[in-house]
Amino acid sequence: MPYLRVHPEVARALDEGLPVVALESTIISHGLPRPDNLRVAREIERTVRAAGAVPATVAVCAGRVCVGLDDAELETVASRDDVVKVSTRDLGTAAALGGYGATTVAATSHVAALVGIRVFATGGLGGVHREARESWDESADLVTLARTGIAVVCSGVKSILDVPATLERLETLNIAVVGYRTNAFPGFYLTDSGHPLEWRVESPEQVAEILRARDELGLDGLVVANPLPEDEQLDPGLHDRVLTAGLEASRQKGITGKKVTPFLLDFFHRETQGASLAANVRLVKRNADLAARIAVALART
Repeated sequence: MPYLRVHPEVARALDEGLPVVALESTIISHGLPRPDNLRVAREIERTVRAAGAVPATVAVCAGRVCVGLDDAELETVASRDDVVKVSTRDLGTAAALGGYGATTVAATSHVAALVGIRVFATGGLGGVHREARESWDESADLVTLARTGIAVVCSGVKSILDVPATLERLETLNIAVVGYRTNAFPGFYLTDSGHPLEWRVESPEQVAEILRARDELGLDGLVVANPLPEDEQLDPGLHDRVLTAGLEASRQKGITGKKVTPFLLDFFHRETQGASLAANVRLVKRNADLAARIAVALART
């Protein structure tokens, strides 16, 4: 039995050189509450289509790594209780054991690069966790991007992480970071994380040209940091209060490793009375739109 399946629409688009955007599925199964998760997943795919590209949501369904889901598969990922969070190292195991898995940024990037997709949209990138000096907890997203020629459109890294340490690791791993119409690295729910960026782009066409240059020069990962507008961000004061309380709650409950992020996202959702969820949905859809426009620009050549 083949372990990799590319949806016919996605396969045709890739064969014909049409724009395709990869989408992760962890946000569907672990990042958003039910039933909002399925609705938002469909909206993200519609956003990609509206901007002229083909969406390719990646997930593991009954032992097959699927690149592009039909609506029934999308609903399965959104509704099953046994969908596990799958990073790159887990892909082979989940497929061989016939399981269901939602792919992280790392796993989605790997699979997208494997089939020839160049652009990927997500919410927030993984990175170095707080207190990593003791835990050595760093997302596999970073090392995976360092060896895949993918442009990841995101709103920075999740604000629950150690942002300056993550930026240092991105530099060490030779992962380029450009701000989309901004000189500041975004803070996920926040427009500005407080850390400047060296490079800024103004159009999807400029991003596509950077990708072409990196290809010719044998370089890999590119992060396109796309911030929420200031009038759409989460209130910064509320954000800081909830983050402090959430980190303390996770410590008291002994939550560690990959369980920290979904715990804190859920904590934010509850403590902000849904405001963080609304911001999350806004930023993901904005990133999907920009990624699709980059893919369209890249496909023109």
